[in-house]
Amino acid sequence: MEGIVQMENPSYAAELFAGWEETLIWSCLQGVMGHVYGDHPQHPASAAAILGDFCFLAGKPSEALTTFKPESSKQDFIIMIPQSEAWGRLIESCWREKAKKTIRYAMKKNPQAFDKERLKKIVSGLQDGYEVKPIDKELFQQCKAMEWSRDQVGLYQSYEEYKKLGLGFAILKNGKVVSGASSYSSYKEGIEIQIDTEKDHRRKGLARVCGAAPILECLKRGIYPSWDAQNPESAALAGQLGYQLDHSYTAYDICGYERCLYHVSGYGKLNLVIGE
Repeated sequence: MEGIVQMENPSYAAELFAGWEETLIWSCLQGVMGHVYGDHPQHPASAAAILGDFCFLAGKPSEALTTFKPESSKQDFIIMIPQSEAWGRLIESCWREKAKKTIRYAMKKNPQAFDKERLKKIVSGLQDGYEVKPIDKELFQQCKAMEWSRDQVGLYQSYEEYKKLGLGFAILKNGKVVSGASSYSSYKEGIEIQIDTEKDHRRKGLARVCGAAPILECLKRGIYPSWDAQNPESAALAGQLGYQLDHSYTAYDICGYERCLYHVSGYGKLNLVIGE
């Protein structure tokens, strides 16, 4: 889109995101994973930090960034997080029925909040018939091959990159991964945890066991295991592992990200864009 550039030096946009404690933003600003896009290569007034399924919009609300999709992206779904209510109104105006407003839950980033002995006890309480293992190359490939577990390792191009930047643990049943807690993304000081369990093995406490393991490993390595909750259930699980709620915030699930049907002419006025 005209006027939007991928910033070769993402730190030029750091001021726009100042005070926003989201590790996916830090990953982009640090150049570890993801990209930052703006309306100017050195002095942006508006910027978007895009990593995986997430797009964080900061600075002056911009229609161009709200409807922007990187050429390299092939996905038709993204979660947009507005920095302000003005950004939120613009998302709603641009995406209309494609935008579903949701509430997510940010946890406090406090490494002192964890009780290591309690976490070890949780891990040791795994039911018979299951085993918990660090995600090695074989389990990495297994996670990547299954739709339900793909997000746990999907942003890493190879196991070598995952081993260098990320970490995770999987619970196995008869050699098959049935639950996993792994780094969705990485930044210099830690990881963002992604956790899920195969539907036939839910309600057995596996997510709690699997979630405790990477927290312990991160604390051992001196890095932070960040957790952002998609829903109240995830927030409750985080609480069981030692996290404390910081605040809730608004996000928008954009279904049909491949094409924006509307654009704004003058703030808040809609014009129909003819699609292909």
